[in-house]
Amino acid sequence: MDYTKQPLDYPQIITMLKQRNLLIDNEAFALEQLMIISYFRLANYLRPMEQDKTTHVFKPNSLFENAIDLYYFDKKLRALLFTAIQSFEVALRSKLIHHCSLKYGAFWIIDRGKFDDKKIFSDCVIRIQQEVLRSKEDFIKEHFAKYDTPILPPAWKTLEVVSFGTLSRILCNLSDNPLKKKIAREFNLPQHKYLESWCKSVVALRNNLAHHSRTWNRIYPIQPQLPQSLHGDWIDTSGIQNNKLYAQLCCLAYLQDSIHPNNDFKHQLKHLIASYPNVDVTAMGFPNDWNNQPLWKI
Repeated sequence: MDYTKQPLDYPQIITMLKQRNLLIDNEAFALEQLMIISYFRLANYLRPMEQDKTTHVFKPNSLFENAIDLYYFDKKLRALLFTAIQSFEVALRSKLIHHCSLKYGAFWIIDRGKFDDKKIFSDCVIRIQQEVLRSKEDFIKEHFAKYDTPILPPAWKTLEVVSFGTLSRILCNLSDNPLKKKIAREFNLPQHKYLESWCKSVVALRNNLAHHSRTWNRIYPIQPQLPQSLHGDWIDTSGIQNNKLYAQLCCLAYLQDSIHPNNDFKHQLKHLIASYPNVDVTAMGFPNDWNNQPLWKI
């Protein structure tokens, strides 16, 4: 079937939404928002109000302004999450560089014998080379101006410029489980399998954030393992949906407590939720008693 729909101007979009029974209190405001938020980005926040997913007719009393509120809640949520993920990423780089380099030397990242899966290792080396060569950091340029071999700078330079995704693959493919467990314990986690699981899920979440994609009610395919108990303040995991955002928020909050004990991540999240009372947190997987869980008590 050929696609025959034509582009609509902003007033035409407003007319279309009204014809689908969406209430718009302030059309001038709606026009302003459509000029800075594309319709199909905003449609992600309109869909929960649709009565019919085929005709896109809205439920009674559905309000355009509620979708806008949800969009700005999601935007602020992404910013908060990105800051928390940045803290974890930087800390993980530091610990991986420190412990592996002290034990294995400057160039362990190109030592095939240190990794389990040889194909993943080969793919990582190629990706690492590409990312290092793209880097504009002065310390990388200065290194290559002075040294020809090995093919990469030492780990403490190289791992500062590779992507979070590549860093995660390096961690998960390392064959030295006792060393990985040592790193995990510095994040107050009892075993490396939890660290690997959380790292993979956080990388996927970060990629979602980097594309400014809808965050609040998304189903996440890469799910973190949720231990029943941990050394630090944690949650009752029974009934928690690992594929919803709440599970990842719990992991990030726990990691923040291990990295920056006096962090305000939980306070900011609670304040954000309180500022948008129309947002249904159950869509993110929040249980009814989440605020009383040990992890979330401030």
